[in-house]
Amino acid sequence: MTSPTRKRARHARPPTRTFPTRPAAGHRPAGGPAGRRPTLAEELRGASLVTEIVASFVVFLVALPLCIGVAVASGAPAELGIVSGVVGGLVVGLMRGSTLQVSGPAAGLAALVAEAGAAHGLATLGVIVLATGILQIALALIKLGRMFQAISVAVVQGMLAGIGLPLMISQSYVLADSKAPGTPVENALGLPGLVTTALSTTDALIATALGLATVALCFVWKKVPGPVAKVPAPLVAVAVGMVVAALPGVRIDTLRVGDLAASVHFPGAAEFASLADPAVMATVLTFTVIASAESLFTAAAVDRMHTGPRTRYNSELLSQGVGNTVCGSLGALPMTAVVARSSANVQAGARTRLSRTLHGLWLLGFALLLPGLLALIPITVLAGVLVHSGFKLLAPEQFPRLWKQDKGEAVVMVVTTFAIFGTALLEGVLIGLAAGVVLAVLRMSRTTVRHSTDGDTAKLTMTGSATFIRLPQLLDALDAVAAAGSPRIRLDLTAMTHLDHACRTQIDEFVAQQRRSGTVRVELLLPGGPNGAPAVKPGGPPPGNGVPGAAGEELPDLPYRAERPAPGRRATPSRPGVEPFAPEREFTGTATTAEFDVGEWEQAYVGEAARREAGTPQEASHHRDPRRSDPAGGGRHDARAPGPYDVFDGPG
Repeated sequence: MTSPTRKRARHARPPTRTFPTRPAAGHRPAGGPAGRRPTLAEELRGASLVTEIVASFVVFLVALPLCIGVAVASGAPAELGIVSGVVGGLVVGLMRGSTLQVSGPAAGLAALVAEAGAAHGLATLGVIVLATGILQIALALIKLGRMFQAISVAVVQGMLAGIGLPLMISQSYVLADSKAPGTPVENALGLPGLVTTALSTTDALIATALGLATVALCFVWKKVPGPVAKVPAPLVAVAVGMVVAALPGVRIDTLRVGDLAASVHFPGAAEFASLADPAVMATVLTFTVIASAESLFTAAAVDRMHTGPRTRYNSELLSQGVGNTVCGSLGALPMTAVVARSSANVQAGARTRLSRTLHGLWLLGFALLLPGLLALIPITVLAGVLVHSGFKLLAPEQFPRLWKQDKGEAVVMVVTTFAIFGTALLEGVLIGLAAGVVLAVLRMSRTTVRHSTDGDTAKLTMTGSATFIRLPQLLDALDAVAAAGSPRIRLDLTAMTHLDHACRTQIDEFVAQQRRSGTVRVELLLPGGPNGAPAVKPGGPPPGNGVPGAAGEELPDLPYRAERPAPGRRATPSRPGVEPFAPEREFTGTATTAEFDVGEWEQAYVGEAARREAGTPQEASHHRDPRRSDPAGGGRHDARAPGPYDVFDGPG
């Protein structure tokens, strides 16, 4: 005989069953304690070694033409671009921060590097990059990596567009085997003459056609069907350009490549002494802000491409600082995180830091073992690759899209873009930040004004936030209230979320001026009373309380209660002939129900106290001080201050 089944208590917890789980690829593998980033060996336990190696080759093929093209656009030897790419792989690639982000010389800094090199010399450029790296390390150590996320997205997009537009225009001259005149504005004004130059000779025409073909190839290559589309478009363009340049009778400029080891230059005492120059330090600050912002915003973009570990921004900023410190020590170009290489890394199936580290090894091996191949690459092809990169930075489709979403932010983006184009990178970014701040102030200073008249009282109700930029609107509203000619004015500002000093001063001056006239009574309700109650400004009784005397008579405010009843309660009469005590209403004994605020009760109570002291007969109002005990009433009113929801007896 089996025993009956026992019923489990209703409150008993059902039995739990656990199942072994395996972490997804790219997430923290077994062996890595929570709270810290796993080591490279721990990452490889859940990844495919073959996939990582294949991804590293893909990144290498994308990085090689970009490293060379950015160096040429920066006015530096091609070898220095490769050195920065090697550092971005072998040094930054091994460090923690972002797992799949790939670093190297970026097109966004090409114009800035070219200006710095022309102004201070390539020898000083290494010291500038070194100081930039040290500043980035310092920012990371004091945990300011996320500070760059506080920058308006419109300013960042405008900054990238302001970098991309001059890059496209300047590289258009290189694309035609010509030399750019100088500043972005001068380059833009010289474009009509460039067309004439490109058509003047056969060699220039061939170079221009090859460069334009490179640009077109970069745009349409992804649409090629089949596995061929997985080959990077810049690599295909370089291969085609090398074939065209080798044809007999074709004379176009190609790279001049030297010894990789000989291109390394260690800064000396003279270069370090240049840091005392304010212009050099301004360039250092510009490099720091732009390189850090570009790297961290690229990290945010790369995080949206995969489901692996998220970027640790302070760690990533530290990695970028170490990389730039090493680049500066070697006299190489500055480096940032690059979207093109990072997206290629993610799309190739990489899951660990191994792929980005190996790509630096392949760059180093190619430059050391096959430097002769670099001398066959036409410069016009590299210029075409950079024109495409500049177009991607410009992202013209972002302008109408942002205009539909937020017209104010779109204006900030346009202002930032053309400010950079017309001045310089640092000045343009500062102008864009100022435009963003002005937009934020305007949006935070939205004030709504309502005028109304209730009998002989002119009422002005203001809501929102008032700052100094709303002074014209505030003055117009005050003038309109004064022009109404009413003997009583009520200014209700209790719904204001912010009232700055300038607006508050103007309101106080208006109140004082009206009270000095001797013909107008002014009631001023200010925001910020205790427990959410409105603050009554002393200096005049509330309108409609019937207190005789000169306008502007000083009356003390009733102290606020320590506690306020819970919101939502309603005063309900206990029996016929009883009504709740409400301000600005005669007490006729009619039973009603009403809601009102503590501040309103206090105003009405102050007015009632003044009427008693003045001896004004009020047959329809109560005459007891509710704070005194009432033996006749059975002690119903004790010595406490009544609240707005207390009930008072009617006459008799």
